Amino acid sequence: MRGAKVLDAYSVIAYLEKEPSAERVAECIKEARDAGRHLLLCTINWGEVYYIAVREAGKQGAEKALEVIETLPIKLVDPDLELTKQAALYKATHKMSYADCFAAALAKTRKGTLITGDKEFKSIENEIKIAWLE
Repeated sequence: MRGAKVLDAYSVIAYLEKEPSAERVAECIKEARDAGRHLLLCTINWGEVYYIAVREAGKQGAEKALEVIETLPIKLVDPDLELTKQAALYKATHKMSYADCFAAALAKTRKGTLITGDKEFKSIENEIKIAWLE
């Protein structure tokens, strides 16, 4: 799926918690649904959303968040060797969390656009397309 839009934990959490940038994420979701396409989310970043939700809302609240995610036009992407290698290269050469490296790697390997407001991605904005929230 070349040219896809890629979500990171920041964008998913913004949407779930109705933060100011949630409206922009909702527009991306609507566009994907209307076009019959999926937004991409690496399972590593899905796990990041889940552990943050458990911390903030407990396991039951986190399960409700996952139920919401399942209703959205989001395709989970398991990291393969190519994706993991690119994420490792980002981690070795940039000050980013390992989970964020997977979102960036997914955008790069799929020639997609990362939807985020996380300033940690500033260091690679010349390497991947980023649609900044906020």
